[in-house]
Amino acid sequence: MATGASMALAQSTPVTLVFAGDIVLDDVAGDMIERGEDPFAAFGNYFHKADIRIGNLECVVATTGSAGDKNYTFRAHPRTLPVLKRHFDALALANNHSGDYGREAFAEMLTLLPAAGLQYFGGGRNLKEAHAPLIIERKGLRIALLGYNEFMPRSFEADFDAPGSAWSEDEQVVADIRAARSVHHADLVIPVMHWGWENELVANGRQRQLARLMVEAGADAVIGGHPHVTQDIEHYKGKPIVYSVGNFVMKETDNDNQRRAWILRLRLDKQGVQAFDTRAVQIDMQGIPTPDMARATPCWNRGQTTPGLCIPAD
Repeated sequence: MATGASMALAQSTPVTLVFAGDIVLDDVAGDMIERGEDPFAAFGNYFHKADIRIGNLECVVATTGSAGDKNYTFRAHPRTLPVLKRHFDALALANNHSGDYGREAFAEMLTLLPAAGLQYFGGGRNLKEAHAPLIIERKGLRIALLGYNEFMPRSFEADFDAPGSAWSEDEQVVADIRAARSVHHADLVIPVMHWGWENELVANGRQRQLARLMVEAGADAVIGGHPHVTQDIEHYKGKPIVYSVGNFVMKETDNDNQRRAWILRLRLDKQGVQAFDTRAVQIDMQGIPTPDMARATPCWNRGQTTPGLCIPAD
């Protein structure tokens, strides 16, 4: 139970949460790590200043399993985990590549991540665990993170007795959000979605319908990815919906929009999102990101009806 002092601290000092998009560590980035280099180095100080650091792990980290029948399959070596731990606290696993090497590899990853000091959400050893929120507490503020995939193949979904990711079913998503507050006693609930169509710069009707449903169920913000490009930002009932932040570490890009992305930074308090800004990311042809200090990107403060554009000072 939070003390009076910790509750007062949560009300007076915002918690900063940063979220980076799709991370694939099986190609050039993985080779860099094997050589002792760090593909995230350009953002090290930025991540270090945040209270909570989250990324979407768009690959499985394992040594086992067999590649599925897909155009692209991504598997990173466990040597990448100490570098991930250097920059991230937790990883979203609900996406269309975490199951690329089957349930055996996914289950191996679920053992490797906590052994490396990394938390995860949006996946688990069974259906119940995959849909359970990750609770992170900072400065007396309890934040629940939920993750869902909406992009095929659905065969990656966790089953009642088999490991996998959390699939997005409207009724279940609503129940999970409500349970995050009523059962897990979260102050804030943030779903992270893997949805939409690749290369579309504007969210589609399904994304908007589900995002609004989640806000009505009690979500304080919705963060999205998968289209490999940034999409529009909406406010619904005073809650921000960032439909897609784009890629982060990703070599398999085929146009300029896929190589321009955001890192999202939320400032959170007991009332929800106090403000957010986005840091412009430029991804090179090898998939390695660097800050684009000249590009203005969306920002917002509580009380504004729509986001503006700014270049963060830090």
